[in-house]
Amino acid sequence: MRHFIDLLDWDGDSLRKLLDDALRMKRARRRGKDLPVKPRRVLGLIFEKPSLRTRVSFQAAMAHLGGASVFLSNHEVGLGQRESLPDVARTVSQFVDAVVLRTFKHETVVEFAAHAACPVINGLSDYSHPCQALGDLLTMREQSGDLAGKTVVFVGDGNNVARSLAIGCGKLGVRFVLSAPKGYGFDDRFLRTYCEFVPDGDLTEEPAPAKAVKQADVIYTDVWASMGQENETKKRHRDFAPYQVNAALMRQAPAHAKFMHCLPAHRGEEVTNEVIDSPASLVFPQAGNRMHAQKALLKWIFAERQ
Repeated sequence: MRHFIDLLDWDGDSLRKLLDDALRMKRARRRGKDLPVKPRRVLGLIFEKPSLRTRVSFQAAMAHLGGASVFLSNHEVGLGQRESLPDVARTVSQFVDAVVLRTFKHETVVEFAAHAACPVINGLSDYSHPCQALGDLLTMREQSGDLAGKTVVFVGDGNNVARSLAIGCGKLGVRFVLSAPKGYGFDDRFLRTYCEFVPDGDLTEEPAPAKAVKQADVIYTDVWASMGQENETKKRHRDFAPYQVNAALMRQAPAHAKFMHCLPAHRGEEVTNEVIDSPASLVFPQAGNRMHAQKALLKWIFAERQ
């Protein structure tokens, strides 16, 4: 059964094929030539966290493919509260052809997949966000063509988005640089996993943002405090203040460097308006590419169940 929990088990060729299919489907839709390829399929979405991009992009993707979707918030499902997690997984997977989970804990996705009778997609967990990485890589692929040899600099916390993007970049021959304050870099568990599953990857950490971006093709950032970290907000704002992506930092990068952000953005904190709204920003095409990347992902997942 094809689950999509993270990018660790994907090789570069498989990832390129998925991105190429996403681009093909995107171009076909622009020409009015896209046809439903998975009619009567039903996608279940179970979200413990609020969502804009993940929910709408998956529901739109299913509609484009000719299928339908069912959305359930944690208030309705109560994972591990109203019913045990295994019981929810066994029940829901009888009704739908695949499930997208957006959870607080990565272990929830893993356990759900272990008991489900249908494919499970990680729509976000505290440890990884592989669907975001797919949309990011599609955006870079669309912008630059072959990604091998490019450099992505992530300015900010070594969080779930940074981990997934680092893995995806490593699989495609993209150099990944994390520029984070002391104590916010990649954890040892992730670094060990990266070395095991991406042995040829080029991953470095450079705490000085101005130095980190010197050879950047893409400069990426995220909010300083994510959902579930509200009690750390004041400290994080102090620690990350020197890591704001602003015009001064962009001037330290090559003139062709592009800016990316997974959204939602806290304008005036991790990024300024002059950067996110500049011609160098790919932020909103990047958001749109979540849907196109996930259409290709759903097509791949359903192919095995044909």
